[in-house]
Amino acid sequence: MIPYGKHTIAKEDVDAVVQVLENEFLTQGKQVPAFEQALCDYTGAKYAVACNSGTSGLHIACLAAGVGAGNLVWTVPNSFAASANAALYCGAAVDFVDIDPVTRNLSVDALAAKLDEASAAGNVPDVLIAVHFSGSSCDMKAIADLCRPLNITIIEDAAHALGGKDAGGNRVGSCVYSDMVVTSFHPVKSVTTAEGGAVLTMSQVLADKLRLYASHGITKDPAALPAGHDDEPWFYAQIHLGFNYRLSDLHAALGVAQMGRLDSFVAERRARAARYHEALASLPVKRPLFDNNSAWHLYMIEVEPAQRTAIFNTLRAAGIGVNVHYIPIHLHPYYQALGFAAGDFPVSEQYYRGALTLPLYPLLTDSEQQKVIDCLKEVLL
Repeated sequence: MIPYGKHTIAKEDVDAVVQVLENEFLTQGKQVPAFEQALCDYTGAKYAVACNSGTSGLHIACLAAGVGAGNLVWTVPNSFAASANAALYCGAAVDFVDIDPVTRNLSVDALAAKLDEASAAGNVPDVLIAVHFSGSSCDMKAIADLCRPLNITIIEDAAHALGGKDAGGNRVGSCVYSDMVVTSFHPVKSVTTAEGGAVLTMSQVLADKLRLYASHGITKDPAALPAGHDDEPWFYAQIHLGFNYRLSDLHAALGVAQMGRLDSFVAERRARAARYHEALASLPVKRPLFDNNSAWHLYMIEVEPAQRTAIFNTLRAAGIGVNVHYIPIHLHPYYQALGFAAGDFPVSEQYYRGALTLPLYPLLTDSEQQKVIDCLKEVLL
C-alpha cells in the first residue's frame, strides 16, 4: 500500500535517539531546549515551547490567551477536530468561519462579514484560530488587519505548514501577524518527533504561561515563589492548574536531527506536488491552488461527489492509500449536539463532498507517483 503520508527517517535520526538512550537524560535534559532553539532559529520566533502533541499546543495556547468559560473562539470547519476542541477544553464556546473555495483556507471575506455582524451584536470572539490547510498559509496580514483593531488574539494552527511561508515571504512560525503559532510533529508532518508539537511566540509573557501550562503549572522561578522558602533549595510551587504536556528528550533529539533537513523535505514535497499538478491538468478534477510558498503537507483534488466513493475504493484496491481531509468539524455528532447543522458552512461542506487526498511525502518514488497518476486516469477517463 502506498500511504497518503509517511515519515522520513535517516541514520542520523536513529543515531541521535540512540545517543540520548545511552548517554543522556530521557526527560528534562538538554535536547528539548536544543529543539526549541532550532525552531526559533528557523522561524525567527523569539520563544518556542515544545509539548507532546499539536493538540496539546493548541490547548496551552488557548489557556495562555486567557480562554475560559464565557469566552468565544472562532476557527474553520475544514480542519481536524483539535482546532476547535482546544477551545472546548478550556470551557469556552466555539464557532466557525467558512473557507475560501480556491485556497480552502479561512475566507477573509467571510471573516469580515461575520465580524461586522458580531460587532453589531456585541459578540466579537476573544480568539481566532487560523488554520493553514494542507501547508499553505492563510492571508495572515488581512486577518490581522481585521482582528487586531478588535483586540482578538490570533493563534495560527500551523500543524500542516512548518517550512512554508506566507505571501509576504515570512516563514510560518515567525508570528509577524499573530500572537502564537502552533506546530505539529506527527510522523506525516514536515518534520517528526514521532508525536509532538510546539507553540511559537514573540512574547515572553505568553512563553512563560505556555511553559507553566505544559508542566503541571509548577515553577521553581524564585520570582514567582511565595516568600519564606529561601533556605529550601528543593522548593517548588504550583501556581496554575497545568498539565503534563512535556516533550521527552528522546522525541526532541529526533526533532533536532530532522530540523536540519526541513527545507529539503519541503523541496521534495513541492516537486511532487508540481508533478501532480501538471499530470492531472487534463483530468476532470479540481486541483488545489498551486502555492510556491506552501509546505505541501497534503495534495487534495476534488472529484464529482457522486463518483468519489467509487474512485476511493478503486484506488485503495489498487494499493493506493488515498484519504479524505477533512470531514467538516461542525458535521461531527458531538458538534451537532452543540447546535451546529448541515448547511451552516456550505463552502466547507461542498469541498468535503468531493475531496480526495493523494499520496504525498518526500520518499514517494517516481514510479509510485506514476502509479497514482495512471490509476486516476484509468478511473476518470
